[in-house]
Amino acid sequence: MKSKNKKLLCASLLIGCTLLGYLLWLSLRPVEIIAIHQRHNYSDILVKNFPLTERGKINYWLTNKKKIKDIYNTPKPAEDGFFTIIFWDFGDGYKETDGYDRLCFDDMKAVKNCIDKNSLMMVVYSKNTGLYFRMDSGKYYVKENGEIDKRKY
Repeated sequence: MKSKNKKLLCASLLIGCTLLGYLLWLSLRPVEIIAIHQRHNYSDILVKNFPLTERGKINYWLTNKKKIKDIYNTPKPAEDGFFTIIFWDFGDGYKETDGYDRLCFDDMKAVKNCIDKNSLMMVVYSKNTGLYFRMDSGKYYVKENGEIDKRKY
């Protein structure tokens, strides 16, 4: 009986360590920016390996916004400062239009100029609302003191 319990414990420990290692590997992969498409003050950033958690996504933006501005000249705010950036999962890459529910980019003349719509995070700034992040579970507003306030839909 004790031998069976030891085997079960060892198997559970092995599965747990494997799962923990996989999650750690997922969280440590660097974000890869594949392309940026711009329409005036709206930017679509196509990425791979975006953070899994909402906190991780926000931290990614706060840590990398200067780098994204310097390298990609994004965002390009309107005269009043308004801008919107949407991070999209690049997934399986560019595809042809399905005429229905893919996001297509007019700035590309190739036949495969669309992606499946899987938005990961939206970053919005306006003078009225300030900076906020739109996620599946709600909006995160950045207060003047730097604190982040979550508001559900």
